[in-house]
Amino acid sequence: MPPVAAQGPRTLLRRLREIMAEKASAQSRLDKLVTVIAANMVAEVCSIYLRRSGKTLELFATEGLNPGAVHRTRMKSGEGLVGLVAETGEPVNLSDAPSHPRFSYRPETGEDPYHSFLGVPIVRGGQVFGVLTVQNRAARQYAEEEVEALQTVAMVLAEIVAQGVLFNLAELDEPELSLDRTRKFRGEGLSDGVAVGHVVLHQPRVKVEKMIADNPQEELVRLEAAIGVLRSSVDDMLDSSELDLTGESREVIETFRMFAHDQGWRQRIRDAVHTGLTAEAAVERVQDEMRHKVSRLNDPILRERAHDLEDLARRLLRHLTGDDEKMNRELPRDAVLIARAMGPAELLDYRRDRLQALVLEEAASTSHVAIVARAMGLPLVSDTKGITDAARAGDLVAVDGETGETHLRPPQDVVAAFEAKRWMRAQRVAQFATVRDLPAETKDGVHIRLMMNAGLMLDMPHLHESGADGIGLFRTELQFMIGEMMPRLKDQANFYREILDAAGDKPVVFRTLDLGGDKVLPYARFEREENPALGWRAIRIALDRPALLRYQVRALLAASDRKVLRILLPMVSHVAEFNSARALVDREIERARLLGQTQPRQVLVGAMLEVPALMFMLPQIMRSADFVSIGSNDLLSLAFAVDRTNPRVSRRYDMLNPASLTLIRQIVRSAADCGGEVSLCGEMAGRPLDAMALVGLGLRTLSMSPGHIGPVKMMIRSLNYSETAQFVEKLCGRADHSLRGRLAAFAAERGVVLK
Repeated sequence: MPPVAAQGPRTLLRRLREIMAEKASAQSRLDKLVTVIAANMVAEVCSIYLRRSGKTLELFATEGLNPGAVHRTRMKSGEGLVGLVAETGEPVNLSDAPSHPRFSYRPETGEDPYHSFLGVPIVRGGQVFGVLTVQNRAARQYAEEEVEALQTVAMVLAEIVAQGVLFNLAELDEPELSLDRTRKFRGEGLSDGVAVGHVVLHQPRVKVEKMIADNPQEELVRLEAAIGVLRSSVDDMLDSSELDLTGESREVIETFRMFAHDQGWRQRIRDAVHTGLTAEAAVERVQDEMRHKVSRLNDPILRERAHDLEDLARRLLRHLTGDDEKMNRELPRDAVLIARAMGPAELLDYRRDRLQALVLEEAASTSHVAIVARAMGLPLVSDTKGITDAARAGDLVAVDGETGETHLRPPQDVVAAFEAKRWMRAQRVAQFATVRDLPAETKDGVHIRLMMNAGLMLDMPHLHESGADGIGLFRTELQFMIGEMMPRLKDQANFYREILDAAGDKPVVFRTLDLGGDKVLPYARFEREENPALGWRAIRIALDRPALLRYQVRALLAASDRKVLRILLPMVSHVAEFNSARALVDREIERARLLGQTQPRQVLVGAMLEVPALMFMLPQIMRSADFVSIGSNDLLSLAFAVDRTNPRVSRRYDMLNPASLTLIRQIVRSAADCGGEVSLCGEMAGRPLDAMALVGLGLRTLSMSPGHIGPVKMMIRSLNYSETAQFVEKLCGRADHSLRGRLAAFAAERGVVLK
């Protein structure tokens, strides 16, 4: 008969709590802990490995192996059986460890006699920070209850080490598990700017204060009561007459209900409570295990399921702790918002005057939250995996939206460096201000109109501050997305009137509602689509729901009394589509005339060229449209078949690819042959190097975020157009993946200012 655990995990957890209360040295308590675990597990060896920087696993304490190996034996990431546990985040249970292909013999440990091996990960926040192992001489498989017991100890060990309750982390030279250590995240800068402030978590993690249960039976009662409340709240959502749940929105809540009633999920949490954990700690443990498993999957459906379970676990923890589920929007004056992901409407819920920066784990440079962040002048860094688990509310954080660096709990010298960089940026802004009122004109006399993108009233002061020639793209959908209901006609008209009044004599191009895809109104019904980016959106919605477009045009006409009204129709695929939409605009103009209402002095209607098919119909569209505006974000993502909101693939193409430049060159030349007006709005326009290429291709009107107008204007004023045009023309014939390096070298040789 193989030996089994002499005592249950509850006894072990009680002993662990006693060790925590002792006033002994860190190493002494570590040594006592492994001795207690070994005795409880009837194991001849028990060892604790913790992760150092660089993901090296170091032996911190052992019972049974050579004590001289402590702090000497280290495993690289993925090395040996200990490295295998850390790499997979799964237990490794072997009856004959030396025969395993991943076994790594370390003579200094004296582990030769031991055959059976059980290792479990020490996990916190979905990340593996260490490994807890037991070993025996006899070749045997450890029982399921023994694996469960060791996992429970590892989970508690992770939390108490991280909180500094059991160990003096400074005495142990701060292993990776320390909550207070400085963390540096290198992501992607999506919106320029430098900020130093304090963390505000968009969806804060519920803090589990108590890990070990005094009475497991009471914890089970609490758990069942909280699960009952959770299930009832989800059921109430579906039965509520106040919520118009149809289509996709109902499917989401139905899925939530399915997960909330999932017996397997419930049983795993109950099993964790049986090991001696509190209900909260049990929920956290099950969720940590699931989070780590799913992090290694590429299946988007399973990852989506993980997000749903994450949300349910967070709700269940709030029911257990009694926390209010509503987010606290009260911000410190130097708030740095941190989230896994966020939509534009969610960002706009926060007070701009208190936000210093935004840090996301997932967002692409052309996603709409990035666009809104740039419009708000908010530094934004994305692709910072793990920061939401590492950050705590109130932590000091430094963010650089240019380099993509985020420093969590930075030392004082890093803070000083960031403050110095912020001062330098302020000096650059002052330098840009010196050219604000000067024309954007090349050295050989070619004038370029620099327009700004906008979508909110808070954007309008930037029109004067930046020296923009007007608003080349006003995103009207933002007004619809931030409200709880459809804006009334009067409210729309007043809003558009305020925008026109703030612009004064400068032109404003209003893009009609560009909804669908990743922009869904909170109060509207949208059916789930397999590929929403290519589905029912923008002008397609307007033509299928003509009242929506007519309603908006009616408000625009009412706001444009005796002024020039410029309307831009988004995502036009073919000429007939544009003509149908323009006919609706004309009907509203005729209606206003018949009712004797005041009219704009002139109404110009343009087409947004985002669908590649339309570029082959430019002569025809130019006969119907008053102007064409290239939407480079969508046009190039469709041309390259890349989802621009997906950070995994959005970087697989470069906007300065020869194909991109050739495509834009063809559009510009075709428009010139027709005598038509063409402009470009998109992220390309706001980057000086990209804008230099666009000017070389013949574009004369560019629209961008207001903060980019100064740098682009300085670039244009240092540029010789004829030289640039000749150089860019030659580049269009190359086969490079990106022309960025060649363009940068050209700029350096010619003294073109790119910053």
